[in-house]
Amino acid sequence: MLRIAVPNKGMLSQTANEMLLEAGYRGRRNDRELVGFDPENEVEFFYIRPRDIATYVGEGVLDAGITGRDMLLDSASKAQEIRALDFGESTFRFAARPGVFERVEDLAGKRIATSYTGLLDTYFAEKGIEAELVKLDGAVESSIQLGVADAIADVVSTGTTLRQAGLEIFGPVILESTAVLISTPEKVEHAQTLIKRLEGVLVARRYSVMDYDIPADRLQEAMAFTPGFQSPTVSQLHDENWYAVRSLVPNSDLNQVMDQLSSVGARAILVTALQAARM
Repeated sequence: MLRIAVPNKGMLSQTANEMLLEAGYRGRRNDRELVGFDPENEVEFFYIRPRDIATYVGEGVLDAGITGRDMLLDSASKAQEIRALDFGESTFRFAARPGVFERVEDLAGKRIATSYTGLLDTYFAEKGIEAELVKLDGAVESSIQLGVADAIADVVSTGTTLRQAGLEIFGPVILESTAVLISTPEKVEHAQTLIKRLEGVLVARRYSVMDYDIPADRLQEAMAFTPGFQSPTVSQLHDENWYAVRSLVPNSDLNQVMDQLSSVGARAILVTALQAARM
């Protein structure tokens, strides 16, 4: 039985559960559920604090998990990123009172408050900067006002919380984070069905099926707009002067592609949403 760690709360929890439901797995029944069994798929879910997931997976206690890239790298776990899951995007940035710091080099010898000491220690080592890291759990925005730190390093989604605390972002992006599927080299083969299902969900979210009819003499032009994953499916209609074409098209390009097809004579252009996929 495959044992999977899923965030029990926070910004990753709901979307991770929705993605697993779309992949055909049993969902979490309520917020108090700590363990979930899915006998049809031979899977056992463990709902765990996101920050602890990389540790459990890295130690081989669980086979795979969904967590944030930032938390994976901060943990120094043996677990590895298998696949980015395209939700929970955020950036890890420095912030301080306006005008105090401009460059990351200005932090040499200063106190930096963060919940991600492992990640930040690695970053400073790569930059050759020596600074004092102040480990705090949870919100770190008040640490400067309380005199605990000179600057902070934290995950930023919109920056609203920092601005409300009278802080401004400075310096380069430390890390671009997103939700990721993790496992270990020893366990990844055991998790292949999970990986393929989640990849199928990502494809279904990004693409739609487009069908259209096109005159034979404009077929090549039309296919240039709809190349698909490998190539489009082409069938001759009863009228030998027309062809029917089916292809996958990125959702972000649907209307533009329909305009292009219409301009070369395509008719009956139809779009169908994907529910699931295997590529």
